[in-house]
Amino acid sequence: MEMNRVWAMPNSKTFSIKPIGELINRHLHGYSIDPFANGNKLATVTNDIDPQYDTDFSLDAIDFLKTFEDNSVDTVLFDPPYSPRQVSECYKSLDMTVNMQTTQSSFWGNMKKEIDRITKIGGKVITCGWNSGGIGKTKGFEIEEILLVPHGGWHNDTIITVEIKNI
Repeated sequence: MEMNRVWAMPNSKTFSIKPIGELINRHLHGYSIDPFANGNKLATVTNDIDPQYDTDFSLDAIDFLKTFEDNSVDTVLFDPPYSPRQVSECYKSLDMTVNMQTTQSSFWGNMKKEIDRITKIGGKVITCGWNSGGIGKTKGFEIEEILLVPHGGWHNDTIITVEIKNI
């Protein structure tokens, strides 16, 4: 496993941070999806719950993931809101209801189950967040690379894991 640490200024457009963009370019392959694309057009199929973005779909991420067949995706770009507060802010900004389902750990757990279901054996998941949990070993994923992007001061680091599905 390779681990890199580079400094970068915080940015809500995660993939535009140079070392993160470079990592994605190295690992993005085949039929790819991005459930939280925002303005990114890196994946084959893009989604963002906010209809202001020019994406292929404007669905809640879990609903978007459920549209794919089992073992049908080569690469998943998974850059969800990192905390319950961020989820809440996103939903409220769109005049959507915030409830226990959207702010509990099951919010991320349910998406990880769907990502596991749709990712092909040998496929990759690139996860961005404040931890290196990724999709997880219990689901048959092995970490191939970790990139730590410290933002300095009191800003949380961004941790990117690249996992490959082995089973």
